[in-house]
Amino acid sequence: MQLRLNPIAAAAALCSATLAPATATAQPAVLDTVVVSPERTGQTTFDAPAAIGAVTRTAIEEGGLQVNLSESLARLPGITVLNRQNYAQDLQLSIRGFGARSTFGIRGVRLIVDGIPASMPDGQGQASNVALSSAGRIEVLRGPLAQLYGNAAGGVVQVFTDLAGGIDGEGSAMQASLGAGSYGQVKAGVRYNHVGPRDAMVIDASRFRTDGYRDHSRAERGQLNAKWQGQLGSDTQMSVVFNALDQPDSLDPLGLTRAQFEANPRQAVALARTQRSSKTVFQTQIGTVAEHRLDDRTGISARLYAGERQLRNALSIPPAAQQAPTSAGGIVDFARSYAGIGVQLNHRLPLGEGRALRLVVGLDHDRLLEDRQGYVNVGGGVQGDLKRDEQNTVRTLDFFGQGALDLTPAWALTAGVRTSSVRFRTADRFIRPGNPDDSGGVDYSATNPVLGLTWRATPSLNLYANVGRGFETPTFTELAYRPGATGLNTALRAARSRHAEVGAKWRAAPGQRVDVAAFDIATRDDIVVDTNAGGRSTFKNAARTSRQGVELAHSGQWAGDLSSTVAVTWLQARFDDRFVSGSGASAVTVPAGARLPGLPEKSGFAELAWRPAVAWGGFNASIQVQGIGSIAVNDANTDAAPGVWLLNARAGFAQSAGPWRFTQGLRLDNATDERYAGSVIVNEANQRFFEPAMPRHWSLLATAQYQWR
Repeated sequence: MQLRLNPIAAAAALCSATLAPATATAQPAVLDTVVVSPERTGQTTFDAPAAIGAVTRTAIEEGGLQVNLSESLARLPGITVLNRQNYAQDLQLSIRGFGARSTFGIRGVRLIVDGIPASMPDGQGQASNVALSSAGRIEVLRGPLAQLYGNAAGGVVQVFTDLAGGIDGEGSAMQASLGAGSYGQVKAGVRYNHVGPRDAMVIDASRFRTDGYRDHSRAERGQLNAKWQGQLGSDTQMSVVFNALDQPDSLDPLGLTRAQFEANPRQAVALARTQRSSKTVFQTQIGTVAEHRLDDRTGISARLYAGERQLRNALSIPPAAQQAPTSAGGIVDFARSYAGIGVQLNHRLPLGEGRALRLVVGLDHDRLLEDRQGYVNVGGGVQGDLKRDEQNTVRTLDFFGQGALDLTPAWALTAGVRTSSVRFRTADRFIRPGNPDDSGGVDYSATNPVLGLTWRATPSLNLYANVGRGFETPTFTELAYRPGATGLNTALRAARSRHAEVGAKWRAAPGQRVDVAAFDIATRDDIVVDTNAGGRSTFKNAARTSRQGVELAHSGQWAGDLSSTVAVTWLQARFDDRFVSGSGASAVTVPAGARLPGLPEKSGFAELAWRPAVAWGGFNASIQVQGIGSIAVNDANTDAAPGVWLLNARAGFAQSAGPWRFTQGLRLDNATDERYAGSVIVNEANQRFFEPAMPRHWSLLATAQYQWR
């Protein structure tokens, strides 16, 4: 990105909404957000030549207790975030249909926090790493240009920390927050912000716990997020980010069959109690990003990061089934260390008459080392005999280049390419009679080009079209189990896709903005869930799949401090070829034309908000309607979670007294008390597909902030 911004200006430009008129003769400016995802340089969402949306700090604060991404991302089209009500398995996040297969964690979508990857080198990420209480902006990039970020077929989610914390100018602030909600939810946090003449920093710590809506779903999570950003001389800027996640004991209630769901959605499967299905996670990560301006046209940036992740996962596999020679046990225990480096060079070449050529070239190299064991779960989560012992490594090396050329003042061409190489290796240390040496590995590589054209038809209308190829490798977890045998599933191939999209961005009137995008995606060797039992999944490749859809968004600022937001997504995701899902007695022939499971084909969000500058002691309020379409539970489409309409309401207050500022926010979600499945477990072998959502529930969050110079 450009390097002339000092930390204060950077925080204001990149973590807040800005007013961005197109030209001197354009319509009055509308609320727009500066983003960096499409061309890796700062530009507004209106000027970005791709389908991209952004959620600002205001929406994050109003979303609830600031625990889950599902609280605020529903207002963006093209992305689906389903809350499992199961903190042992995280959210189910997908973009344009990619990522829905995930039984836990996030796949098929690239996560980045403050320029540092939050996805592991193998492509798996966790939304629980994101500290929403200090997030200033979340960007979601969809479509072909997301492929220039590497192993991410669906899109990119970038989170940026809020350095300013509401400080106007220079100064420091300390904020304490306390929240509570239905079913024993409690969150407490403290945050310190400092903005100086040449640096800024934030330290944010929080603790969340919940009894859980369902039985056997208690969870606790602690988070620490710290960032410092400073100006080192006139041409160099540097940031350091440290974050930690402590999730000591999250219980897993498992999914429910339809009969169980309809009889009592709060219940947990008996096996979840006897085996004490649960997860414990501890992760720390530190990274730095440095940017240096070589001259007025050229800048270079570099990132370096490292982290460790420890996980212990007790699965709900009966003890007898764990004695089979091919079983890896019912307890997964691993320690991961990972690190990466990236370098990027930006150059802007003026061509006269308001035209320019913007170039970006760079490389990314990441590595993961995992020490993994599997043990028998003899019952109650008690560790028994060793059943698996191996050391795994992943190494990635990517080179990328992108150029944006202004052909005329109205027309711009974007072209780019990324070459990716991903290497998986395993060293088996559990060699016994009947359990051979399963050491080995598999390599994946691809070269993915993208091409786009943008037409600035008028100062208030931008049109764009993009095409490109995508690449998604399996994660190590997806390679971990081979059906009916031991060792890695090296027969699993990387998915390769062709993406095309057209879109328009229109400032229809002062204070009004409409975005629409239509896309078509064809994928071969799509990675799909083969079998899923006891929390353990195996995967296979489907021959061909397709995804077509339309995304529509409208934001409006009306008279009387009223604003509105509308987001609608239509998605048709299908298996184009017949194939066999599962194996043995559970094998099912999936016909061509079946829906991809785990995805709502229709979704929508609408909000009407009243946010006056000063009124009634800072009173503000909004009402929201959210629609989620039906979700197929398996490849064969034998059942589906029904669609639902939800009504949510929010009221907030704000007061100031000298250096003090107080806020209170109250939310009522699912006000009409609908019973529905918030997500599904795709291809669950015991037909326990359904993960119930919470009925009517409330949350309250209060903050007190003291600011000084």
